[in-house]
This record gives sequence, structure tokens and C-alpha cells, in this order.
Amino acid sequence: MNILTEKFNTPYHSAPFTSIKNEDYLPAFKELIQKSEEEINAIVNNPEAPTFENVIEALAYSGEQLDVVSNIFFNLNSAETSDEIQQIAQEVSPILTEYSSKISQNEALFSKIKKVYDEKEKYNLNGEQKMLLNETYKGFVRSGALLNEEDKEKLKKISMDLSLKSLQFGQNVLASTNAYFKHITQKEDMAGIPEAIIDQYAEEAKERNLEGWVVTLQYPSYIPFMTYAENRELRKELALANGKKSFDGGEFDNQNMIKELLSLKQQKAELLGYQDYADFVLEERMAKSPVKVFDFLNELLTKAKPYADKEIEELKLLAKADGIEDMQGYDHAFYAEKLRKQKFDLNDEELKPYFPLNQVQDAVFGLAGKLFGLTFEERNDIPKYHEEVKVYEVKENGTYKSLLYVDYFPRKGKRAGAWMTSYKNQYQQNGENSRPHISIVCNFSKPTKDTPSLLTFQEVTTLFHEFGHALHGMMANTQYPSLSGTSVKWDFVELPSQFLENFCYEPEFLKTFAKHYKTGEVLPDEKIEKIEQSKNFMEGYQTLRQIGFGLLDMNYHTKAGELEHETVKEFEDKYTKATTLYPTNPETAMSPSFSHIFQGGYSAGYYSYKWAEVLDADAFQYFKENGIFNPEIAAQYKVLLSSGGTKDPMELYKDFRGSEPKVESLLKRAFG
Repeated sequence: MNILTEKFNTPYHSAPFTSIKNEDYLPAFKELIQKSEEEINAIVNNPEAPTFENVIEALAYSGEQLDVVSNIFFNLNSAETSDEIQQIAQEVSPILTEYSSKISQNEALFSKIKKVYDEKEKYNLNGEQKMLLNETYKGFVRSGALLNEEDKEKLKKISMDLSLKSLQFGQNVLASTNAYFKHITQKEDMAGIPEAIIDQYAEEAKERNLEGWVVTLQYPSYIPFMTYAENRELRKELALANGKKSFDGGEFDNQNMIKELLSLKQQKAELLGYQDYADFVLEERMAKSPVKVFDFLNELLTKAKPYADKEIEELKLLAKADGIEDMQGYDHAFYAEKLRKQKFDLNDEELKPYFPLNQVQDAVFGLAGKLFGLTFEERNDIPKYHEEVKVYEVKENGTYKSLLYVDYFPRKGKRAGAWMTSYKNQYQQNGENSRPHISIVCNFSKPTKDTPSLLTFQEVTTLFHEFGHALHGMMANTQYPSLSGTSVKWDFVELPSQFLENFCYEPEFLKTFAKHYKTGEVLPDEKIEKIEQSKNFMEGYQTLRQIGFGLLDMNYHTKAGELEHETVKEFEDKYTKATTLYPTNPETAMSPSFSHIFQGGYSAGYYSYKWAEVLDADAFQYFKENGIFNPEIAAQYKVLLSSGGTKDPMELYKDFRGSEPKVESLLKRAFG
């Protein structure tokens, strides 16, 4: 018997990580696909007339165990992968794509769905049921249900190719990141770098059986080096290596992969009757159209550019004082840190002792308690996939609400960055509310033998960001799994995460947890004041950077045809020119490692970070006006979180706020 194919015999039916063997996956996927197909056949072959219950609802609850196993497998492929898991992923992806194409192109099933959809007025459906019906019908149409047989086959092949190539894209980036490290043997090359970071580099060297220090392209290693290292040549070398990730013509190069992915996306869009892939994607977003997104990004660009130019001029003056006439991108973090120290007498290293990871985690747990009545209790009897992972049982006012897995430190088998994900969705069926299993994955500096894991202030906001997503998942309280938690329009999904970051800048809240890990001293008022003042430091530059990514993404997905006679580098330079503040280097490009849009779900959607900033600035403004811990507003916000995708997001937002979000809230917060 395969452990993955039955309901798990673990607390809360949690993933039985310690009992799963890699060889269990492929047979489990095949068996569960077969089971799910049998469930679909039962819907199709039901002799009774199609109804909302026996078609739409039955479909919504089908394939539950397959979803759970898919979540386990693909989450591990991001957080704890291996050559073997990557190989299985290559085998499994086309099988799953074929399965989902088979369902979405099942004519008998679609005709039943269409019948229920066409007769929806005769059913007495509530709001969530109407949303499920509309989303189900639309999902089938957008998956090719109205196409002829020949085009259905074409679409099926395109979907399989896209699935495999996007997987390969991510594997190339991970391999390219891991392939490089800089071995440093001269102590003077460590000049400027804080002692705690130097210790981290020494530990990395020791792990590789080397003397001296090792810097890698993993963010907790790379970013501090670029921020503090006085050796400009070494900064240049590291930046060059980082900019060449999957862009060096080698084994892990992604340039052709980008062209192939975009060509496939364009073919898919045209086949389904859309002008381009962005047109296809945005139909299902709050923004609705590429024109609206371009207008939004260009309006922000016009407002932010003067601020960004002014910031860069300030940095250039600092660099000039060091004899640097031609400031480059690899100088930015170094001089930005210098200027920040000069302006606010504040640097990451002096703040870090006040932000040990355990205190920051306690603070975010406490905030969830204060706003929503949640408590977190560590469980040691729930299986986990790595010894560093911790599992918490989350309760709301004493009642079980969710499981939360936290995984904080970098490892070879873990991709860079930070993300929230889920192992199991929330839904209600047969009178039972099946609760979600949520996970937060980060890449913070590991504790050393002398110090706990100490976070930079940016890492503090990262943890709050991911926890905001986790709250969206944990608070879920919907009927159907496909409308639960973070299953919302993509440009709405960042609201809960970015909203929670705002609390990190509130003095009354900061004082409750920013305490020196050795002395217990509370972060002094003048430093808290400086954190507040520095909140918008380099905001123009950061805004332009995000707009640049957003515009590049939108242009890739509206003008893919141009890549037939242009290189990826030429295309990238052309469409980021308006937002580029430093000279570009012909040897580097960011597109070949732009995993958000070529591996993740942000294709034609990267703008949603800035879009959601408008939402979060406006939402937090509401809290600020009425008290940041206001219980009535927290209760209204909880309704927004728990509703998932059951309502149109703009309606949901207006229910909470009383009006549509105003872009002025963001501009006021960013530029005063």
C-alpha cells in the first residue's frame, strides 16, 4: 500500500513527511489521477439531470487527495529538493498537465456544466455558489472547452510544454545560483563587512572544507557583501556573477527557454481568442486589461522618477568623494547603506541584535492574537520534512484553526527568496470544516555557535509579509476549496502580506518586541524614530525598480513577437530603459533568472505588487485613523481575509473600507 494514496494517519491528517520515500510519488500520482478520473466519470455518467449539486459541487470536491499530494511534492521541490526529486518532477509534470487537460476538455462534463450555467436562474444560489459556478464555467472556457478537436489537441500540447519548460527554467536558475561561489583568502578583502557576517562566510567555507571565507549568490550571503564590502573590484565580480545567472551561454542558460515560453504563451492566447497572453491573463484580474496596467505603471513612473533621480544624485556625490566618477549598479547598495548611516545613523548590523528571529516570530504571533484571537503552540508530534522546520498548532479562541509550518534557513536544496504556501486547503463538506495546513519558507541567516539568528530590519518586514499571506490562508472560512484562502485574483493576493508589513514601523508595536538579545534593552526611541524616518529611504529607487520589473513583464507578454528578431538582452534593455538608473552591462541580464514570471505565477502579473501597495496603504490608513489595534476594524478586516475568492475583490475591499482604494494613499505614504 502507498502511504500517499490514503488519508494520512497523522495528527490533523498532516503530511507524513518522515514516512514518504521518493519512490512513493510516481505510483501515488498515477493511482490518484485514476481515482480522480473515476470521480469525474461518476459525474459524467450520472443518469440524473445535471444540477448545481451533482455537477458543480461534485467537481469542486473531486481530486482532494491528488491536490494534497501535489502540494506536498511541489512544495518540497522548492524547499527541500534533490536531483531525484527534480527528475520525478520532470516525469510528473506532463502527467498532471495531461490529466488537467483531459478534464478541462471533457466534452460530456462541459456540456453538463454549461447546462447548469445556462439555467442558473432556476437555482436558488447564494453568493459563493454563484461565484463557484461562474469560475467553473469560465475556467473550462479558458481551458479550451469551446475549441474544436484539433485545437484542443494543440492546446493540450502547449500546456504540457509550458509546464515542463517553466519547471526547467526554475531548475536552471537554482543550479546556476548554486554553481558559483567566491572563495576569499585575504582578510583585507573582508574590510567593511560586520563581524557577524564574516563569521557566516567562515562557516560557509568550513562546510566546503576550505580555509578563509566563502560568499555565495544566495541572498543572505550576497546582499550583505554588496552592502558592506569596501573592495569595489570584488563587489563588481559578485554582481557580474549574479547578473550572469542562467545568462552565460552555459548548461543552465535560460535565454532560449524565455523565447520558447513566450512563444508558447502567445500561441495559447491566440488559440483561445485573445490578442496576447497579457490580454488572456488580465481578464481574470482586478486590473482587467493591459492598457489599465500600463497606465497605472506609467502614472507611478511619472510621479516617482524625480524622487529616484534625486536619490541617485545624492549617492553619486558620496561616491565622488571616494574618487568614483562612474558610479555603477554594483555600487548602489554600498553607498545607499553609507548614506542611510549618514542620514539616520542607522545600519542593519547595529539593529540586528534587537531582532533575534524568535522574538520577531513571537511578535507576529502576538499581533495575530491581538487582532484575531489566534494562539500558536509548537507541536513536536507532527512530521516535518527537515529538522530545521517547526510546526505550530494554531487556535482561534481555543478552537483548532490551522497548522503552520515555518522553515527559516537557507539550504542547498531550497530555492532563494521567501514565500508562503499551503499543503492543504480549507473547505467545508458534510457539516465538517476541514482546516488548512499553511507553510512559510524563508532564507534568513542561520544562528552561529555564539549568536541566535539575527534579522536585518528588511528581514523583519519579510517575515511579516509572508505571515500576512499565511493569515490569509489560516483565516480561510469558505465552502469550496477552490475559493479558499489565497485563491483570489492575483492582483489582490499581495494585500494581506503588504498590509501586515506596516505594523513594523509603528513605535508602540515595535517597542513590544525590539529588544537586545543579550541585555533585554528595548530599542532606543531615537533608533525607532530613525526607522520611521528611514521607512521611505530610497523609495523612489525601489519604486522605479518594481515598475521596471512590471513594465518588462507586461512587454514580454504583449510583444513576444519582437523576440523573433531580438535577443533577450536587447528586449530587456529596451523596455527597462525608462526605469534604469545606472549603466547596463552587456554581460548581465536579469530576465534569465526572473523566476517570478517564467516559473512562478506572475506572468503578466508582476505589476500586482505595486497595485496591492495602493490597497495596503489605503487599508492601513483606515486602521491608523481609528487605532492600529481597533477591534471593530480588525473584525471587518478578518471578514475580508476569511472570504477568500468568494466575492469580487473590489466588492470585498469596499465592504471593508467603505470606498474604492485611492492611489493618493500610496503616494502620501511613499513621498509625503
